[in-house]
Amino acid sequence: MTKKIIILGGNPETAALVDVANKMGLYTIVIDPNPNAPAKKNAPETQDMDGFDVEGIVGFAKKNNVKAVLVGVADILVKPYREICEKLNVHSYATKEAIEAFSSKDGFKKYCAQYQIQDIPGIYLNGSSAIKKPKNLDYPLMIKPVDSGGGVGMKICRDDEDYQDSVKTAIKFSKKGIVLVEKYMDCDDMAAYYTFRNGVPYISAISDRITTKKQGDSSPVCIGAVYPSKYSKLFVTNVHPKLCELFKGLKIRDGILNIQFFVENNTFFAYDPGFRLQGEAPHIHIAHINGFDHRKMLLNYAFTGVFGENDFQERNDLNFKGKNACTIWVLLTAGRIDNVQGLDKIKADSDVIFVLERFRKGDTVKEEWLGTERQVFARIYVVADSIGEINDKIKMVKTTLKVLDVNGDNMILQWLEPFVENDY
Repeated sequence: MTKKIIILGGNPETAALVDVANKMGLYTIVIDPNPNAPAKKNAPETQDMDGFDVEGIVGFAKKNNVKAVLVGVADILVKPYREICEKLNVHSYATKEAIEAFSSKDGFKKYCAQYQIQDIPGIYLNGSSAIKKPKNLDYPLMIKPVDSGGGVGMKICRDDEDYQDSVKTAIKFSKKGIVLVEKYMDCDDMAAYYTFRNGVPYISAISDRITTKKQGDSSPVCIGAVYPSKYSKLFVTNVHPKLCELFKGLKIRDGILNIQFFVENNTFFAYDPGFRLQGEAPHIHIAHINGFDHRKMLLNYAFTGVFGENDFQERNDLNFKGKNACTIWVLLTAGRIDNVQGLDKIKADSDVIFVLERFRKGDTVKEEWLGTERQVFARIYVVADSIGEINDKIKMVKTTLKVLDVNGDNMILQWLEPFVENDY
């Protein structure tokens, strides 16, 4: 009998999950209101439904004998995912407490305070609040909707007039109508990626993130990540124990979680959790090096309630078995893509393990997408034996890939620069 699974969300990153499900012999039904959503392209069945239509999706699942549900790469859909699973009495890795903590920025700050985890200093404002600058914070400030991701609605502001306008705009992008005003952090950036199995939290990867500062006061977007992080040892010693207490309090048994941190003077400032597969997709590096694939684990869990194999603990290695990995993000400026050169050569390189393409020739990058992850053309995944070799591949990609607009002009915003080898 065909195993049917609903996958919530249709973005390009979720498309990779659909491809894995198809290879596993599952019958995937992608639900997304956009009829042309990328994840629908290779799915055997699709439905043009809103992921928040819990009752509608439950009714469809019952009528069509669907036995499993999984959320894709979309923070906002984790909560309806849990509600749908609960009503269908099928497996969901997301606990109610974890959703409260990890699916909105205000919930996350609340739990950070409760468990004495340092986060970014800031305040909340809503549509009825007086829009006043926090007394204890100076410009520049970062304005964020509490419940959006990928940089949407986020902006750096530097004076009172800009602050007023930025808060009003950000409120429009928040379903809750709440905005977070934080200290702007201009320092190192890293991420910790956890796997939960049978109630035990394991660090599966720690990376350093590099962001672009070339887009004025819009949200800095990632242009690359390198694994393992230069802060790995310090993180494991200073932050991991506190997070373990938080995870225990949230009653998490299974699943995956990414949390980003700013690092200033060896102090970690937590921000932006994601209790689902990530756009950065560290699971691609993990699958290649450590031999377990979070996508397969999540898909199997959706049917069985068992997350991973018994040898998971032996396979899991946050130090990547002495290897280094890098994700090169290619960001585009606004315009219509007319010519792409060199991508096939990059894909053929033995150290390039995967390339996720989000745009193709003829597609248009809209002006309003700049400053968000919607401007990402591709992510290129590289694994090598040393940082020196990673740097060689960064240089190779830079000299090989060209993305040109209809006037023959370069559309690539900024290249990831080679890393300082002594740091790693």
